[in-house]
Amino acid sequence: MSTSSLPALDPVGVEKRNIFVTQSEQIRSPGKVQETDLKSLKNSQVVKKQEELNEVDVQLAVKRQEFNNRSEVLAQRRSELETKQQQAREKTTKFERFVAENEVKQRTALQRCEATREQNILKQREIEALTEELEHLRARKQVLTQRIANFKIYEEYLMKTLDHLPSIYHDSGYEAVVVPILRRYETLSTTRQELLQRFKKLEMEVKQGHQQLRTIKQQHSIRKLMASKEVSDLQTDTETLKEKNMKAELNLTMQQDACREMVVETQRLLMAIRNLAQQCYLPAYGPLESMKELMMMDMVKEYILDMADTEKRGRRKMESSLATTSTAASTNQRGKGSFKSIRNKPLLKSSSRKSETSD
Repeated sequence: MSTSSLPALDPVGVEKRNIFVTQSEQIRSPGKVQETDLKSLKNSQVVKKQEELNEVDVQLAVKRQEFNNRSEVLAQRRSELETKQQQAREKTTKFERFVAENEVKQRTALQRCEATREQNILKQREIEALTEELEHLRARKQVLTQRIANFKIYEEYLMKTLDHLPSIYHDSGYEAVVVPILRRYETLSTTRQELLQRFKKLEMEVKQGHQQLRTIKQQHSIRKLMASKEVSDLQTDTETLKEKNMKAELNLTMQQDACREMVVETQRLLMAIRNLAQQCYLPAYGPLESMKELMMMDMVKEYILDMADTEKRGRRKMESSLATTSTAASTNQRGKGSFKSIRNKPLLKSSSRKSETSD
């Protein structure tokens, strides 16, 4: 709320005016004096409030100025901070680039180091191979120098012989004599090389023959083992067949014994049937000598059935006779009982009469 539009009041003039008014009004009337006092109090309060408001406006303006100054300082600091952040970002990007470049350089350096290490290894191997070859050549040189030293005697001997030869052989005849010897030496060396090659070939053939002989021996041993295995299998088969044959022979002997026992049993059974037929003979079946076993058994069966029928009839007759005798005995006992009851009836009547008279 701005108070710049309100006019500034003079407190001294207001008090003088109030005093004048109060004095005039006091002269006039006491009720109006009180009203003027209230108005003067209100006016004085308004003036005080106006002064306080002016002070507050001044303080507010000062605070606004301070706020503006601080906001400017803050904006300046913010801009400085943004510049510092931008510088820090640039530094970080530069540092990241530097690190990436260093990593790339490190990788390239490691690759170069690996390549140089591999090259060094290859060079070291080449050096070792060359040193080995050099040692071999040195050894070869020593051998050749030793051979030259050994052949030096022959050279000296030939030179001495050449000195003792006549002058004819010193000029042109020397080559004519030495060249055939050299050619002969060359032919002999070539034949020696050929013989060595043939010897190597023969040695290889002998090695191959030994290898083939070993393979043949191995195959022979394998076949021998297989044959021995087959022989053992056949032996086991023959043993199993022998056992089966023995079991079959035992079964055959047991069957023969059983057949013999069956024959004996059948003979005994036939003899028993004939004996029964003799005992149970019925003339309706004809003579006994020409009768077959089945007919004999039928005859015995019929005889047994007839005997059973006669036995049943006899039992029935005996049972009927026993029944008749038992019925007769029961009728006799009943007759005796009825006679006794008839005799006892008048005795009972007389006894009853005697009892009545006594009463």
